[in-house]
Amino acid sequence: MYWQEEQQRPKAPQVRDDIVDVVYAISGRTLPVDHAGALSTALQAALPWLEDDARAGIHLIHVAESGNGWYRPQDTANEVLHISRRTKMTLRLPKDRLPEAEGLTGQRLDIGGHPLTVGSTSVKPLSSSSILFARYVLAAEGESEEDFLHQAATALRELDITVRKMMSGKAHVLNAPHGRVFTRSLMVADLELEESVRLQEHGLGGGRKFGCGLFIPHKGIKAVNEQAEQT
Repeated sequence: MYWQEEQQRPKAPQVRDDIVDVVYAISGRTLPVDHAGALSTALQAALPWLEDDARAGIHLIHVAESGNGWYRPQDTANEVLHISRRTKMTLRLPKDRLPEAEGLTGQRLDIGGHPLTVGSTSVKPLSSSSILFARYVLAAEGESEEDFLHQAATALRELDITVRKMMSGKAHVLNAPHGRVFTRSLMVADLELEESVRLQEHGLGGGRKFGCGLFIPHKGIKAVNEQAEQT
């Protein structure tokens, strides 16, 4: 007789939930392509505690046309993003802020002259992915990609993250609440689980309140190269 007990499957790695992404359903017709400053201003007016909570961040809103953030409509003055039923708005928040964050449901925001109604919420834990991507990381205007990566590596080491693989993407200029800022996208790969979670919790550089320095899971270097070739 041959008898083999079913092996116990390894459990998925557990990610602590001190910081989570609060995902809002939204309804409206359009948004400015560059809505960083307008969205930040509207949300901080609706949730005044956002400004003073260093742990909180505001993801910019991306729709189907923007893909994974490596390309977007370039004419920010005349083009708009069209909101679909699948379009979401996301805040990265400490878990203890959830009751207050849910108070945003039902409110109507003015995003640079574009009305946006906030719907129901869901909570999404941080990712356990070893490959993370930030669409926007603050950078010095005019600095080379090499210098940007050097600064990023220094900041990662300050978070006790070993720098193994990084890749910089396309540069963007955003209209932040205090004026225009220069940014670059950044992918960080081969992260240990603890490093991945720490990077998502802390972010990289400033500008969390207008979409900068916030990391999300990414498909990997091959996908980045394919997107870069299409831009």
